[in-house]
Amino acid sequence: MKLASLPGGRDGRLAVVSDDLHWCATAAHIVPTLQAALDDWERHEPALRALATEVEHASIPLDRFHERHALAPLPRAYQWADGSAYVNHVELVRKARGAELPDSFWHEPLMYQGGSDDLRGGRAPITLADEAWGCDLEAEICVVTGDVPQGISAEAALGCIVLVGLVNDVSLRGLIPDELAKGFGFVQSKPASHFSPVFVTSDALGEAWQGGRLSLPLVVDLNGQPFGRAEAGEECTFDFGRLIAHLAKTRSLGAGTIIGSGTVSNRDPDGSPGRPVAQGGRGYSCIAEQRMVETIAGGAPQTPFLRYGDTVRIEMRDRAGHSLFGAIEHEVVPLKQ
Repeated sequence: MKLASLPGGRDGRLAVVSDDLHWCATAAHIVPTLQAALDDWERHEPALRALATEVEHASIPLDRFHERHALAPLPRAYQWADGSAYVNHVELVRKARGAELPDSFWHEPLMYQGGSDDLRGGRAPITLADEAWGCDLEAEICVVTGDVPQGISAEAALGCIVLVGLVNDVSLRGLIPDELAKGFGFVQSKPASHFSPVFVTSDALGEAWQGGRLSLPLVVDLNGQPFGRAEAGEECTFDFGRLIAHLAKTRSLGAGTIIGSGTVSNRDPDGSPGRPVAQGGRGYSCIAEQRMVETIAGGAPQTPFLRYGDTVRIEMRDRAGHSLFGAIEHEVVPLKQ
């Protein structure tokens, strides 16, 4: 089952979308918004699945689904937290700012609390006030949970996952070092995140979803050229069960909590940090990684961070080539004062 939020009110209007992402039907007669559905998922899920069957069979009037019109599936969420499932990424970006990787990072995930009151759709532009801030993309997988009790085990936490999607967790690299030096975490260096047009239930992912990991390539294009083709199921140190349990160690989580995987990242088979797609590698899911590899190889980064007019596209396709979540595809534009 695939769900989207269409324009209408601050939290959008819930719609069920066909598997091929071509058609949709409003779910207003069942529940008005995705957050309302998550608040009482056991009651609403059967009716939403029945509607999804009707959409697939075209047995009811349908509307064309246009990804460019979709809001973030949850335009506002009670909680958005981003983890660090791919430790290779953490190691590279820490090297980029001269910080060592403690051994504990391989045993316990990092996580930060992001802003959840302004979550943007996949076609909304990245609004940037100053190019000097070093705007970077971060292509990730995310999950949405139901209610999660405090102290849940990682195994049990997998049963709390309701939906899966993609996110571009935009970062301002130029602001991060000074902000982290204060010892109190990200705030200004993490602007609004952008989410895929649809979120899907895990059963819609088939065998690609196993044990809290999604084993498919994450396709990232920058200005129309291949930039990243990382395999999301590989080198995923912490599955989503571990990430959820980490967040819930000392508190319960409300239905509608979104948790990100952190930037999807692979090493090369020989253990090196990875090669660009143009050189036969799997590339990167953020610019900071490519800049770090360039620094290791040549002493200085060559790839600039995002500039006005640059375009980013993030998508995941199944083995038959069908888009699973729709595409995050947007342009970097100046912030209008």
